[in-house]
Amino acid sequence: MYPPRGYNIPMLQRWIRRPLDAALADTPVVLLTGPRQAGKSTLARTLVSEDRYLTLDDATLLAAAQADPQAFIGRARERLVVIDEVQRAPDLLLGIKAAVDRDRRPGRFLLTGSTNVRFIPSVADALVGRMEILTLWPLSQGEIEGHREGFLDSVRRGRLPDDPPPVRMDEMAERVVRGGLPAVHDWPERRRAAWLRSYVMAVLDRDVRELASLEALAMLPRLVTLLATRVGTLVNLADISRNLGVPHSTLQRHMALLERTYLIRPIPGWGARLGARVLKSGKLLLADSGLATALLRLTAARLPAETVCGPMLENFVIMELAKQVSWHEEQPELYHFRTPKGHEVDAVVELEGGEVIGIEVTRSQTVTAADFRGLNELARLAGRRFRSGVVLYLGRRVVPFAKNLHAVPMAALWTW
Repeated sequence: MYPPRGYNIPMLQRWIRRPLDAALADTPVVLLTGPRQAGKSTLARTLVSEDRYLTLDDATLLAAAQADPQAFIGRARERLVVIDEVQRAPDLLLGIKAAVDRDRRPGRFLLTGSTNVRFIPSVADALVGRMEILTLWPLSQGEIEGHREGFLDSVRRGRLPDDPPPVRMDEMAERVVRGGLPAVHDWPERRRAAWLRSYVMAVLDRDVRELASLEALAMLPRLVTLLATRVGTLVNLADISRNLGVPHSTLQRHMALLERTYLIRPIPGWGARLGARVLKSGKLLLADSGLATALLRLTAARLPAETVCGPMLENFVIMELAKQVSWHEEQPELYHFRTPKGHEVDAVVELEGGEVIGIEVTRSQTVTAADFRGLNELARLAGRRFRSGVVLYLGRRVVPFAKNLHAVPMAALWTW
């Protein structure tokens, strides 16, 4: 799973650093979670000296943490201590809770983990009111290019900047297939794809082995590959269950494992209070578009001609939005929108105070009024909460279509 000798992992600036510093300034415990190899450990190491960085991937340190949690965390009396892969010793959290209850100074512990804590009630329960949780996803396009994205705020204001640089479908295919895992984002395509396939197997073998049965280990590679063919679609467990020949209840557990280890990222439906007028089913995404294309053995040259190209592009865009949401100061929520009559919007960002932004994705170089059908329905149902809507396309110019509705070139997503 790690890069071979001779390759250097570039140290790129991560935009989550600002909210991470803010959290450490006023909260005793901060948990930085996200996929393996997304850069959590690299970022955490920049904050402390080597003696205050403790990784539970080290068998000796793991044994010490399990044997005597209180002694293990005793070194956190004065300065920040990083405990990496904390999910490997859940009992350690009770010791951290006790230490924080005795001393509520901010910035005592930075924990990192490759497991989604929503699936581990003991983690959240032990540190409720004492911990802030941040998610580090793979590199965004802006992080790769050294430009902090302001796309969401630009769209929210409705005063859009100048036309971004044009981008063609072949260039977008390169970005989709490259993905954002720091270790390999700038590798040659063939070597990167091989590494990404090995990465998926390593996560399944290592992390899922600690969480599930051998039966799950045998089934999950098939499941992940099948899900890669269905990115951008509504989650239909009954259909997936029939395709794989596994019981519905078993499939639910397997899907939870994939979400827990950050291989998949379901996007919930927007409009929970709108009743039968909208669909609540989640939209299925893989956490990294490079993983999805590698599993399907799709190269950048092949992707534009494949039927899955549009969904892969949508997966790429929505995950870029998920990354931008993760460091936005308001911590917006990310949804999709679909009605029983077929009106849909690929991504809906709900900001502080309930303001709503809609983003639709198309690989076309032209946009017509019909492309705004879903955004118009979203605006109607959201009412005054609707701030703005855009159709991201492969054309060259920002074009207004109606009040607060614009066609916007795709590159605005990472250049604005």
